Amino acid sequence: MPVIAILNQKGGSGKTTIAVNLAHALYLQGGKVLLVDSDPQGSARDWNEANEGSILPVVGLDRETLPKDLQAIRSGYDWIIIDGAPQIARMSAAAVKAADVVIIPCQPSPYDVWAAADLVDIVKARQDVTNGDPKAAFVVSRRIQGTKLGREVEEALNEYNLPVLKSSTSQRVAYPTTASEGQTVFIDPKGPAASEINAIVDEIMELINGA
Repeated sequence: MPVIAILNQKGGSGKTTIAVNLAHALYLQGGKVLLVDSDPQGSARDWNEANEGSILPVVGLDRETLPKDLQAIRSGYDWIIIDGAPQIARMSAAAVKAADVVIIPCQPSPYDVWAAADLVDIVKARQDVTNGDPKAAFVVSRRIQGTKLGREVEEALNEYNLPVLKSSTSQRVAYPTTASEGQTVFIDPKGPAASEINAIVDEIMELINGA
């Protein structure tokens, strides 16, 4: 039962958007999925309230005891997705400790690239004492189509010596619109946003399986 943490200590990175849509994608593929909101702001819980809990089970675990708390509730799930907390290093460290895979969303902006440094340090410190676990990778979020920014941010992220997923999310109205309605982009399962999320899922599967 893999635990995937979507983490970035910078707010506005697209973290909750990716966490919610990733969780729903895995559910639609037949998995039993639990979405864990570890952000005290509770954005994923707000989304869950907007749909009256009709899509996925969501629990709030915004304490440093997250790894231990997960052990108590993880039974029976195929996947656990953690929506991480920004700007709280101790919560990021707890999520990294609990995770099998860490996905770091990063917008195509130098500020976002620079802000990733602290989280990368936390991930690598954990990997150093666990023979390389958790696996970790960047995903470019809110890529602006038709610009060179996406390619440039990939080049910058490569300096951190962590893989960058080839798939990404784009700046699409579908993401905020569906979130405000308590839905996901899979309300249009053949739309371009759903295709983006499915492509990210496929790459995460390859990362987990060591491909």
